[in-house]
Amino acid sequence: MTEKILDILKNSKEFISGEKIAKSLNISRAAVWKNISKLKNMGYNIISVTNKGYLLVDDDYIFNKIEIEKEINTFVLGKKVYYFDEIDSTNEYAKKLINDNIDEGTLIVADSQNKGKGRLDRKWLSNKGDGIFLSLILKPNIELFSIMQVTLLAGISVCNAIKSCTGLDAKIKWPNDIIIDNKKVCGILTEINAQIDKISYVILGIGINVNNSKFDVALENKATSIFLQINKKFERQKIIATFLQDFESKYFKYIKEKDFSLFLNDYKELCLNIDKDVKIIYNKKEIIGKVIDISSLGEIILETKEGILKISSGEVSLRNIDGSYI
Repeated sequence: MTEKILDILKNSKEFISGEKIAKSLNISRAAVWKNISKLKNMGYNIISVTNKGYLLVDDDYIFNKIEIEKEINTFVLGKKVYYFDEIDSTNEYAKKLINDNIDEGTLIVADSQNKGKGRLDRKWLSNKGDGIFLSLILKPNIELFSIMQVTLLAGISVCNAIKSCTGLDAKIKWPNDIIIDNKKVCGILTEINAQIDKISYVILGIGINVNNSKFDVALENKATSIFLQINKKFERQKIIATFLQDFESKYFKYIKEKDFSLFLNDYKELCLNIDKDVKIIYNKKEIIGKVIDISSLGEIILETKEGILKISSGEVSLRNIDGSYI
């Protein structure tokens, strides 16, 4: 009923009386008032005037479960949404849901996190109103070694969603850092639970800096946001919905064909590492070389003094003009 009342308010440019809303929905005026109060608590700016009724104003950038679900247009991914104004970590909550035999595609979204983290347990800035903090539960029927390819697919879809919604050309620093203007705008953290021959689940955690207006001094030369790039705020739910739609088509095609090479050219076109000198921390060892290609499995192919190496995971830094690595 709350969503029906919201639709009525959104479709009215003038004040609409509680009586008229009540009659159209066959409910009491008390029920209308109760749901209006609920909408106000959810952040909607609704003006109430005696003898005139209600008017919804300035509802841009409202971010909640209703607005997220309204935008999603997929078959499986995101059909079930858990939303929180604040949470410790969407990935941690997703792990709790796994025990409830949760459906594949279940989406957990938060407006803020107080214990958000990225790769290597690094803290991820998760302030209210700024970013996208989501976790997607997947149950892919693939080999354990192929999990990285799911992460790479997600990177392609994040770049496509940012491009579609904002016009910005986001790129990928292998394997899964999303970069704009040489600064990080998104991180992807994939966590799995698997036995020897079977993957129980994959939790795909994604954090995107959308409306951040500034960063701490320690991050301002390393991180950016969509807002800082074009001085415009964006509705986060539209970016989420666009990502889900793009990723769903790629993910299920990949699961069916078991062939990442179908998406290899898309990934390589977005990858910043190719033909660049890099430093990779792999198995606690530092490896320096030039990236000459990405394999059909999604591995980085590195030309080093010791020969050609294929590496499936690691912490990558690009060589700067002055010889340093960033």
